[in-house]
Amino acid sequence: MGTHSVPATPAPPEAERAPAGGWPAVAAVAAVSFVLVLSEFLPVGLLPSISHGLQVDTGTAGLVVVVPGLAAAIAAPLLTMAARRLDRRHVLLALAALIAVSDALAASASGLAVMVGARLLLGLAVGGFWAMGAGVGGRLVPPASVGRATALITAGISGGTVISLPLGSLIGHVADWRAAFVVAALAALLTLVVLGLALPSLRPTGAVRAAALGSVLRRPPVALTLLIAAVVFFGHFTAYTYITPYLQQRAHFGPGTVTAVLLGYGLAGLTGNFLAGLSSRSPRRVLVVAALILAAAVVLLTRVHDEPAVVGLVLGWGAAFGAVPAAAQTRVMDLAGQDTDAALALLVTASQTFLALGSFTGGLLTDHAGTTAAFALGGSAVLLSVLVPAGHRRVRG
Repeated sequence: MGTHSVPATPAPPEAERAPAGGWPAVAAVAAVSFVLVLSEFLPVGLLPSISHGLQVDTGTAGLVVVVPGLAAAIAAPLLTMAARRLDRRHVLLALAALIAVSDALAASASGLAVMVGARLLLGLAVGGFWAMGAGVGGRLVPPASVGRATALITAGISGGTVISLPLGSLIGHVADWRAAFVVAALAALLTLVVLGLALPSLRPTGAVRAAALGSVLRRPPVALTLLIAAVVFFGHFTAYTYITPYLQQRAHFGPGTVTAVLLGYGLAGLTGNFLAGLSSRSPRRVLVVAALILAAAVVLLTRVHDEPAVVGLVLGWGAAFGAVPAAAQTRVMDLAGQDTDAALALLVTASQTFLALGSFTGGLLTDHAGTTAAFALGGSAVLLSVLVPAGHRRVRG
């Protein structure tokens, strides 16, 4: 062995250091996104059972989907600003715990008021997580892997959709609807433990203030993307919230067939999310194409009665919407630069506000004119979102 000294290896620049957490932490955040969406949309497959159990109309029972959306829309920017100096690890753990509390409270709800209160708590978790958790993938893996990390986290959306509808439909058929919320609460507790073990400390990247939100909104490309996402969410949830009554009453599917179709919808959504991740270099184009397919599928469902056609259109609908959240989030993050947290908070506000408005509008139409009317309006609204960019270019020209 030589006696000469070996020069010390210089510390790598901050940008080149391996981020803490890595893929286990990304997977843990993705698991929370999965349970969050599972909890948010679990009632969609249970609306008939919930309305019967709480002794309210189907449209009124739709409040269990409306309330989380409204709460999330308000909570996203407020929680982002309130938590601007807090370690993101602590914030995300608190939000994950809130999911478990909400599901447990929903499982024990004796009336609509308690159920709405439980869903209000979930809305706080939805708003906070999508504003502050959906974008942390870029802080957990090297820069070259950011796109895959973001796609994995947003895949939780499609994964939750895969499970929520068929799980709700199946449990509602073989047991009481409350059992579905018990399952969701247990899943939330499990993800809370996993997140606590895997997620490292994540100091806030900067203070998010009201001025930053206004600055992001004043950028036309960002504002346009938010508008497109809002209209797509409105149209989608005007119809989607009432897909179970549609399949039962309009398509005349039995419980087993409904569960199978909803599972197919969710699996198609996973495929759409995967394809959107592969096309991350052109998220605007993905968003427009997905909206066109979604609009066509929902409108055609008001006209067809043949079982294979209905199933095919539902699968196409699932694939199209599966691409929307990932494409919208990628597009907004690309445009926002250093204001990612502010932009994501605004995306949550826009999407969740119009999610709630869509569910509420679809409920009114379902109660007074049937699910066909809700589907017709929903599909037309999504088609309108495709015309927004064209109209914007014409005005600018």
